[in-house]
Amino acid sequence: MAPADDATTDAVYDELRDRYEQHLYVQHADMIAMWDQQVMMPEDGSPARAKQRGALSAVGHDLLTDDELGDCLDRLDVDELDGDQRAIVREIRREYDRAASVPTDLVTRLSEYSAENHRIWTDAKAADDYDAFAPRLDGMVDLTRERSAAIDAGRDPYEVQYEESQPYLPLDRVEDIFDELREHLVPLIERIRTDGRELPEIPEGTYDAATQDDLCREALTTLGFDWDRGRFDTAPHPFMAGTQFDARVTTRYDESNPLAGLTAAIHEYGHASYQQGLRQDAYGSPLGSPRSSGVHESQSRFWENHIGRTKPFWELFLPTVTEHFPSLSDLTVDEAYAAVNRIHPENLIRVEADELTYHMHIILRCEIDSALVRGELDVEDVPEVWNDKMNEYLGVRPETDAEGCLQDIHWSMGLASFHGYTIGSVLAAQLNAAVREDLDVDGLVREGEFDPIREWMGEHVHRHGQRYPTDELIEVATGEPLTAEYFLDYVDEKFTELYDL
Repeated sequence: MAPADDATTDAVYDELRDRYEQHLYVQHADMIAMWDQQVMMPEDGSPARAKQRGALSAVGHDLLTDDELGDCLDRLDVDELDGDQRAIVREIRREYDRAASVPTDLVTRLSEYSAENHRIWTDAKAADDYDAFAPRLDGMVDLTRERSAAIDAGRDPYEVQYEESQPYLPLDRVEDIFDELREHLVPLIERIRTDGRELPEIPEGTYDAATQDDLCREALTTLGFDWDRGRFDTAPHPFMAGTQFDARVTTRYDESNPLAGLTAAIHEYGHASYQQGLRQDAYGSPLGSPRSSGVHESQSRFWENHIGRTKPFWELFLPTVTEHFPSLSDLTVDEAYAAVNRIHPENLIRVEADELTYHMHIILRCEIDSALVRGELDVEDVPEVWNDKMNEYLGVRPETDAEGCLQDIHWSMGLASFHGYTIGSVLAAQLNAAVREDLDVDGLVREGEFDPIREWMGEHVHRHGQRYPTDELIEVATGEPLTAEYFLDYVDEKFTELYDL
């Protein structure tokens, strides 16, 4: 369709870009407000921050759904655009169509409600008081359903919400992958529990947080974190937030276990490597934005598991660890490698879970998530269902809700957000197989040469931004569609050898 007035296609396209950029800049400002809330904000700052973030969300929503932006989309002749421009218009159109269906009032209420939840969830977890948080979760379920109905009242509300973070990757395909993982991992974990050899652990002791912080900073520097475009802090729940110009990494420390904070820092570095690897000249457009939470998670799981948990990495990095903690000077590379890969089915905490049992934590959450949004589970029954599923999948039952259904911050912010963690691990294994066809990854890691690995990811994943839909990006990067085959082969080989099964 030709433009409706005398404006050229280039002029209409430029106007569309300008309007969309303003929306994205406001969205990024809200992201920094969220980071500050979790990292630096005074404890009693939540009431004001809720209003601030609500206002930012409303402004960003209004910019995205402005009639003038919609008019630009309608007036554009896409046949006159090049491939990159068409991709940009496709992504803006997808966001616009979804957002335009949602009233600004609902966007504001969701944002304020989520920001208010942060303090309520924090206090409820600290007090092990699920009843204090349950009404807020009930309200979040209602708001999620309301938002899904506004976008498409005739569809499954959970699927509509899922597509917010995982566009272009059908939910039924992901659920098929989850079925494969559940069927494969539960018996493998049980074999390790019953037949696996005993692996060494990090010696008991006190590993002070300040020294762990220095160690994590050394690790980020070793891996190639760009300190001029990032920073490193602690938070109650490790995460990364930012842009290609400002990627902020967090971790948390357990003074009885120096590996937990280190592996979390490497995980979040993976997120930052993606963020810092996005095109700087495309900032403010979909080409300078990450593809999805699943693709983002593939980068963190790749660096955490396929680099940070490998024997070559510990050959390189163990001397740095023992320099910071001399009490570990007798630890061998084989012992460190075994300890960092040890399976802990009895562990109750997702962010501290090992590489294998982690996915049962995710599948459990997705099952509860979907049942809540679809009206198949009442909020008051979540603790019992959670504990039953933990017992079924991992053979362990939480004694407190703080170690069970209250442990994650996510339900205070929204629902249908957990799939990306396991999608990312599956994709990470697929990317790992692809990069190892092109590079001697183990040799590079032993030498501390991480630039070629990061540059490979930059070439195959980061630089594309949202140029391709998710499924197409995976094929561009690896040569085939998303499959669980590489992940299942990888864990079978690794843990069969590690546990002498």
